[in-house]
Amino acid sequence: MVTEFLGRPEPARNYRRRVCEKSNTSEDFKVIRIPSEDQQFSCSPYNRKGLFKISIHHGANRIYYADKMVEIKKQAILFSRPNMIYRFEPLEQQHPGYLCVFTESFFDRFMNINDYPLFKPGASPLIDITDVEMDSFLKLFEKMEHEMETDFDYKYDAVRVLVIQLILDTLRLRPNADLKFIESNSSMRLSSYFQELLEGQFPIQSPSHKMHLRHPAEFADALFVHVNHLNRSLKEVTEKTTSQVIADRIFLEAKSLLQNTEWNIGEVAWCLGFEDLSHFIKFFKKNAGTTPSKLRKVLAV
Repeated sequence: MVTEFLGRPEPARNYRRRVCEKSNTSEDFKVIRIPSEDQQFSCSPYNRKGLFKISIHHGANRIYYADKMVEIKKQAILFSRPNMIYRFEPLEQQHPGYLCVFTESFFDRFMNINDYPLFKPGASPLIDITDVEMDSFLKLFEKMEHEMETDFDYKYDAVRVLVIQLILDTLRLRPNADLKFIESNSSMRLSSYFQELLEGQFPIQSPSHKMHLRHPAEFADALFVHVNHLNRSLKEVTEKTTSQVIADRIFLEAKSLLQNTEWNIGEVAWCLGFEDLSHFIKFFKKNAGTTPSKLRKVLAV
């Protein structure tokens, strides 16, 4: 490290590196080699809020997401978006693979990663690949791993190029029609995608974490449907309006936070999207018949 002295300018090379490290850190991107004995468990720590994930899997699996179940017969590549809820059911011995995780901000100065159909609701997140394609993808992950170990000033740019190459190579494997989001007439399917987005925001684990989808129109935008269509679909499936379903889930989380954390009521309200504490208290009293502070006293007894 070069020490900066008063009146002595920092060398340009170190300035560029400092700027690069400030805007791209190891928290924005990670590449992980998956050992075979841990493959079915390795995904869990990287299901954090706000992370995209691309992983390659070798070994028969079932994956459950939304209202679907698909099988990996031999090898596949998986594209997971933030708030996507899924689980694996291994069907046989698993073999080594790779995964990379990254934040939306990792690409925000260059492109909108959400524009790629592989990360949109309605597109299948899992694509079978051949032995040749598996070898090609493994090489890309190995290059990412190598870049992340270097001191190259622009290593994050190099990694971005490799991630985009991985996405583009995958898009070539399937006709565009299979990957584009198509508005479904199935109320059950749209309801499942909505529940996926809603549940993906919980549990709230830190007083600095605020739910980002809270209003029906915001969910409709995320699902690429009109808010009226979303309302009709949820009403058909749940017999509740979109606002009621959201309010019920927020109330459930509010009770959990009041019972299981020591956060003050203002922090709980802010995390749940209430900018005004009085609105939260009014909301809670309407649903619980009592105030948050009185509920806490009862729970503490």
